[in-house]
Amino acid sequence: MEIFSAVLVGIVALEHLFIRILEMFFIRLKVAKRAFKLPKHLEGDRNVAIMFANQGLYNGFLAAGLIWGLILGSNSVGYMVQLFFVICVVVAAIYSGFTSNKSIIIKQGLQAILALITLLSVI
Repeated sequence: MEIFSAVLVGIVALEHLFIRILEMFFIRLKVAKRAFKLPKHLEGDRNVAIMFANQGLYNGFLAAGLIWGLILGSNSVGYMVQLFFVICVVVAAIYSGFTSNKSIIIKQGLQAILALITLLSVI
């Protein structure tokens, strides 16, 4: 179960690295506009790009924390770091789902919820 848990945590980390890259560096590309359902009237807005870059920074921190936990390994410290950051992702996905777009709960939250379940089963 520890290996399965680590794989799920890694998937969540990679997803947040991908989101970070889209938000910080490629928000003006079609793939990012489509992924975030950016309305046409906001596409060229510099302030919107700055807000997305800021949001991307936070997603990068989540990914870094998850990767840090994986590097620390399956000892108690690595486990607690992974658990903390996975819980952060779950909370962020639920909050974003209720305040922004309900599909975020599935798109970003499902993997994190599965990772959380597997982490809790390792105890």
